[in-house]
Amino acid sequence: MVCDTHCHFFSSRFLELLTQGTEVSGDRAAAVSTKLGWDPPGTPEELADRWVVELDRHTVARVALIASVPGDEASVRTAVIRHPTRFVGFFMFNPAAGDARSRLVPLFEGGHLRVVALFPAMHRYRLDDPVVETVFEVAADAGAAVFVHCGMLTVGVRKRLGLPSSFDLRLGDPLGVAAVAARHPAVPVIIPHFGAGFFREALMAVDQCANILLDTSSSNGWMKYYPGLTLDGVFQQALAVAGPERLLFGTDSSFFPRGWQKPVHDAQVAALAAVRATHEARSRVMGGNFARLFPLS
Repeated sequence: MVCDTHCHFFSSRFLELLTQGTEVSGDRAAAVSTKLGWDPPGTPEELADRWVVELDRHTVARVALIASVPGDEASVRTAVIRHPTRFVGFFMFNPAAGDARSRLVPLFEGGHLRVVALFPAMHRYRLDDPVVETVFEVAADAGAAVFVHCGMLTVGVRKRLGLPSSFDLRLGDPLGVAAVAARHPAVPVIIPHFGAGFFREALMAVDQCANILLDTSSSNGWMKYYPGLTLDGVFQQALAVAGPERLLFGTDSSFFPRGWQKPVHDAQVAALAAVRATHEARSRVMGGNFARLFPLS
């Protein structure tokens, strides 16, 4: 069973919100898609159906869909309602925008959105800010998980559209995640991309807090900051520190026609084989841990 913990739901609303304030004539989502060379997303229902066809083609059981800009939660909620056995709803949230509790509580109502995704480097707040504590408190009450992007942060679509990306990478330190996660041991916390360059710090955070998990997503290009480090080596060290029960397979798939990133999957399967991970360990990483973290109703 393969379950993917990291897929972006690049809906029409996502493209509209992403390019607000820029000069676009006509249908904004269609125009931006054309500029990027993407297929227009259409309605959330249409995009959700296309994802299911794609997942079936690759024999992927379930995926996390991330609403990748604040304000696009409804698109992912619609997709989850349409295909509840295939999708788990994640959503980007900026707690520094004010009234964090009153904005966040309603988003968890109904249980369709199960993970709040924080991007401190993007939205420029510290992980020891009281607003982050509020996010964890609300997540605990809702039985939800928290996803925290740490380390290197590049958003390819922003770069291609010429949009500014004034991120402060100092704010995405996994050790800051460990500090708040330790105070909320019942809240599962996901750090994507093995810490995205803060690999050592991510391993330290995992070692300190039993409720922190690492996702394995993307090409992990951050390895260039560690001379000689290979994907095999990353998996070997992560398995040694986190154990197979706290690694979550992911691809960082996002738009069509590219679709689900099978080459990322194949590279990670090969890495697990190279380090001689057991069948049980591979099963946990590739889907078992996802199923345990996000059981079907």
